[in-house]
Amino acid sequence: MTKSAKLLHSVLLATALVSVAPFAGSVALAQAQVAEGTQVAAVGFDGNSRFNDNQLTAMVDVAIRRVYTQSGIATDIQTIQAAYTQAGYSNVTVTHRVEPTADGRVRVFFDVNEGDRAGIAAINFTGNNSISSSVLEGVITTKETHLLSWLFRDDVYAEDRLALDRERIRLYYANRGFPDARVLSAVAQFDAERNAYYINFTVDEGQRYNFGNIAIETSIPGLNADALRGNISTGSGSRYSLSDLSESTSDLAIAATNQGYPFAEVRPRINRNPEAGTFDVTYLVDEGPRIYVERINITGNTKTRDYVIRREFDFAEGDPFNRALVTQGRADIEALGFFQSVQVTSAPGSAPDRVVLNVAVVEGSTGNYGVGAGYSTRDGIFGEISLTERNFLGRGQYLRAAIGRSESGETYDFSFTEPRFMGLQVSAGIDLYRRVTDEGNNFTYGTATTGGQLRFGLPIIEDLTLTTRLGIEQVEFTDDESPLAPAYIGGTRDRLNVGYTLTYDTLDNQRRPTEGMILSFSQDYTTLTSDFLTTEVRARVYYPIWEEMGVVASLRGTAGTVTDVDGGGIHPTDAFQLGPDLVRGYRYGGMGARTTASDDPVGILSYAGLSAEVDFPLPFLPENWGLRGAVWGDAGWIDGIPDTEGVETTGLGGEFKSSVGGSLIWESPLGPLRGDFAHVIDPNDQDETQVFQLTLSTLF
Repeated sequence: MTKSAKLLHSVLLATALVSVAPFAGSVALAQAQVAEGTQVAAVGFDGNSRFNDNQLTAMVDVAIRRVYTQSGIATDIQTIQAAYTQAGYSNVTVTHRVEPTADGRVRVFFDVNEGDRAGIAAINFTGNNSISSSVLEGVITTKETHLLSWLFRDDVYAEDRLALDRERIRLYYANRGFPDARVLSAVAQFDAERNAYYINFTVDEGQRYNFGNIAIETSIPGLNADALRGNISTGSGSRYSLSDLSESTSDLAIAATNQGYPFAEVRPRINRNPEAGTFDVTYLVDEGPRIYVERINITGNTKTRDYVIRREFDFAEGDPFNRALVTQGRADIEALGFFQSVQVTSAPGSAPDRVVLNVAVVEGSTGNYGVGAGYSTRDGIFGEISLTERNFLGRGQYLRAAIGRSESGETYDFSFTEPRFMGLQVSAGIDLYRRVTDEGNNFTYGTATTGGQLRFGLPIIEDLTLTTRLGIEQVEFTDDESPLAPAYIGGTRDRLNVGYTLTYDTLDNQRRPTEGMILSFSQDYTTLTSDFLTTEVRARVYYPIWEEMGVVASLRGTAGTVTDVDGGGIHPTDAFQLGPDLVRGYRYGGMGARTTASDDPVGILSYAGLSAEVDFPLPFLPENWGLRGAVWGDAGWIDGIPDTEGVETTGLGGEFKSSVGGSLIWESPLGPLRGDFAHVIDPNDQDETQVFQLTLSTLF
């Protein structure tokens, strides 16, 4: 063999050498030997579907440094594997290969073998004698594999998630009478044959306690301790709750601040009585150290303006430092919904009586656009295209535009809200809309309504808000050949509306309440084509009747009336069109008087209703499916027939309406979607009823 041939043979042999490196348990493929420090021209990925190329590129260091090193590649492989493991792919393997380029650099490719995503076969609890396993499954973030796991990705095992779940279980017990509850262990066992985990939580509940005697003591001269009692939520005889204890402590400190004592500190002194099973609590209100806020530093907000975060604190730089106000401010910032996390820490200032607050936020997505479709028993098949931004231009403003179409018509909506109008705790907004209803769905005529309104909202006292509005709209009737034209329909109707709503809200959760009440009282004066006053009151109270099993009862009451102001009568299109919103089992406009010629509903002038409901988790179904059941009974009273301008109508068809039924409720991504199965009790011949109704659930 010639020297040239030997040299060529050596080069080919060198480039064919392979090295096998078991990086974090993965199988490394053959790769060409590359000198340390070789420049990297490009980075690529093969076999990846869970993470796209851009996501993986952001994970690997070689894509940033553009220099090839064995240690760097090993670290990048471990990083990719860790990301897949976090996403539930416990069998993933990652290898790499290199390709030389003409200019002496190399291209690095990562080959990903994702394998099958590991699920969670079962989650078991032991030691939970007072709270059911199904309820605890709803508390934790880790979920069993179910039919929709491919969509929600909630059946992923991760050690940090399991640690979070242990704390969530402990807090759940602590807020329900078990201050000593512990999660002794949380063990995950992997079954290779099923490619799934079995997770077991072992709980020590401890003794259950109630609150005993509740008292307030203060060493601050002039402080009115009796005036503070209304801020205590730990009532004597009520079940022990760590959150109620913390909330009372914070609320008392804030109330003392409002009395003019900004340095007041509150500490609960607890006397435990195991024999009686009670916690006696004395809230000690004392003067704290006189410390002032020197500076507030905000980091992490690349989009949100600083002032949007600062205004959530009820103090400014130079004001007294009060821990309760800091805690409340952090909660208010989190409630904005703009951030994935909010951390508030303090550091010494430039003097012993100065403190620096550091606010670190991690921003989340606040805008979304969507194309949705669905079905309701009122509108049939419907679809919507929408664009929503909850933090417009980083100013905390809300913006939404939507176009919808259904079997009954089409809608166009635009809304804008400024939550702090002119820097005050007053919200201001504008709504513009056009709603077209085709004839034949509920009426023999169609309408096209175009309008808009200005609205303002402001807090009155805690839990009580006032909303005012000023709007104008025009209703055009689009079917002049209806049997009701022209006397009944009357061409177009113009409305100028001035109104307000008072809302009292103490619900513990707006999406799925379990305790508290919501009450609203509204009045609207409408003029131009006709003058009338609409008054409505609505209330609903929630109470957990079997908290350990997640069973919640609610009682709803509604009433309303339309009052003629100018003596010209109430037009049918200005009256209430009642149906399932008053008594389920009736169609929209399905109760009250109707025209004899075309069977159109003409509306109702006054109504009152009462509804009782109990909702509960469905047994034998995973809680993370978001399915619940309910049983209920509705009763309603109606009265009054509007002025039909000479068109002959029937009577009311009975003043009292009632029904009973059951419901299936799904916590869908769009909101609580519910299907109601109803049995109407003794309907009148002219009533229009329906056995099934599909709607988005509302508080009222």
